Amino acid sequence: MPAPAPSNASVRKRSVTVSGHQTSISLEEAFWEGLREVAAGEGVSVNAMVERIDEARTGNLSSAIRVFVLERLRRRDPAP
Repeated sequence: MPAPAPSNASVRKRSVTVSGHQTSISLEEAFWEGLREVAAGEGVSVNAMVERIDEARTGNLSSAIRVFVLERLRRRDPAP
């Protein structure tokens, strides 16, 4: 029997403003938490961080956010 998914693995849809337009983004709660953490660390809002990610992306916005958060948190806390 598979282990139950952690509570922060559930997908949450939230509205953000990107380049002046409202859009909905679906991310796992863990990625929303990571995005908030990275944005706070840089002194910007989540919307501003999403706009930065949006400007640099080439594919899907949700995927770009996940990769961005993962890379940022890995850089901050490298594995032993």
